[in-house]
Amino acid sequence: MNPDRLFPVKDSLTDEEREEGLRYVVRDGMASQTMASLTGSAILVAFAIELGASNTLIGLLAAIPHLAQLTQLPAVGIVNRLRNRRFISVVASATGRLAWVLVAAAPFLLSTSGILAMLVTGLLIASVLAAVSNCGWNSWIHELVPSDQLGKFFGRRFSYATAAGVVASMSAGLFLDHAAPELFGDVKIGYSIVFMVAFLFGVLGVVFIARIPEIRYEPRSESVFDALRRPLRDVNFRNLIHFLTSWNFAIYLATPFFSVYMLRRLEMDLTWVIALIVLGRLVNILFLRLWGSFSDRITHKSVLAVAAPLCLICILGWTFTTLPEKHFLTFPLLVALHVFMGVAMAGITLATGNIGLKLAPSGEGTSYLAATNVVSALAAGVAPLISGRLVDFFVERELNWIINYAGPTGASEVELINFQQWDFLFFISFILGLYAVHRLSMVIEKGEVEERLVMMELFSALGREVREFSTVGAIRNVVSMVPLASSRKRESEPEPETGLFDDQ
Repeated sequence: MNPDRLFPVKDSLTDEEREEGLRYVVRDGMASQTMASLTGSAILVAFAIELGASNTLIGLLAAIPHLAQLTQLPAVGIVNRLRNRRFISVVASATGRLAWVLVAAAPFLLSTSGILAMLVTGLLIASVLAAVSNCGWNSWIHELVPSDQLGKFFGRRFSYATAAGVVASMSAGLFLDHAAPELFGDVKIGYSIVFMVAFLFGVLGVVFIARIPEIRYEPRSESVFDALRRPLRDVNFRNLIHFLTSWNFAIYLATPFFSVYMLRRLEMDLTWVIALIVLGRLVNILFLRLWGSFSDRITHKSVLAVAAPLCLICILGWTFTTLPEKHFLTFPLLVALHVFMGVAMAGITLATGNIGLKLAPSGEGTSYLAATNVVSALAAGVAPLISGRLVDFFVERELNWIINYAGPTGASEVELINFQQWDFLFFISFILGLYAVHRLSMVIEKGEVEERLVMMELFSALGREVREFSTVGAIRNVVSMVPLASSRKRESEPEPETGLFDDQ
């Protein structure tokens, strides 16, 4: 089979070909994000819980998409050998997305344990082939998009894809909570329908990918492993890698289990869980612009020095949503946690993505960022495997801190802390996150400022944002935020399902 005969590669593109290709990139973003929203995050967690999955198994499901990113290392050799990125992306995407047909059919053919096994297998196949598909995607699409339109174009793609994902996930939540039980009597059939719809959108995305033209690719002769070794010899960049490794490990101990905690411990409907996740993501998008302006004026490290502790406080805050059971402040606290987590993760996403590029020597950005991606994927993949076991270990353990007061009129007590099962996990994540922030202090970035000044600037900017959003121009401001947000993130990938369990 000659890939170039199926998907011809061109030496140059006309303006009309380029514009048509960009339209298909946007359409693919919407279709692929719809599929990702229907097969990831809270929906996949809820399906696993419905099947009676243990926390260890849920941790495995959370780890697979991250560990699968390591497949990109050998996939680079395939891209360099075939030199047809469109062919690789189409074949890998189409094959990987077929796995969701197997998952959708499993409830009709297999026992509960068999469905769980098929879910793990299907997710593994889809994640590995998504990583292969993504391998040449960035360079391919960035060659297609004019350099002076990167922010505007990816902002438009990101906004459309986000809107499609929000509609898809909320619709699926309502369907699974209300319609499926009444229509079929077995909610597992409802999940089968959701996964089948996701597959159809995935196929649509592949059709769009196949129509995107490609400019001839000339790979570098240097091996991947030679490129990865260079950043490790740079002392300052090695400190950054230590921070990113410890940070991702700490965060992914807790975040994969936010949805599990809400569904199991708080017994919330899937629709409300998805609504809270959507709220956090929308806040994240809005604040990407604000953090972006900060990082331009100060430094990425200074942004991390404020955003990272805020994120850790939010993680610790989850331990107070039950004391020891649900209370009248549980839902308001969940709303606040998702809002502030969205604020913090916006800054962290921007800063961690850009600080590596800034600290890398000129012309070495690709290899240096590849090194950070590898260690981040490893840490984010290993952490849920450990946290799943930890949650099962703490299932019958409890820690209380109660203050007793006795006086002439009687005695009273106040429960300050009550840790049960997931609470221990959130607290451990908080402590390890503090260590990661300590590692950040060893990274040197020119122009960094004190955290106090960043906080003053943040509150000042927040005041301006509140005033702006209280006017008629609010909608215009929301729209204007998205291009900057996306230009600083790698939103060009055709397979958003790599962050399946990232609630924020």
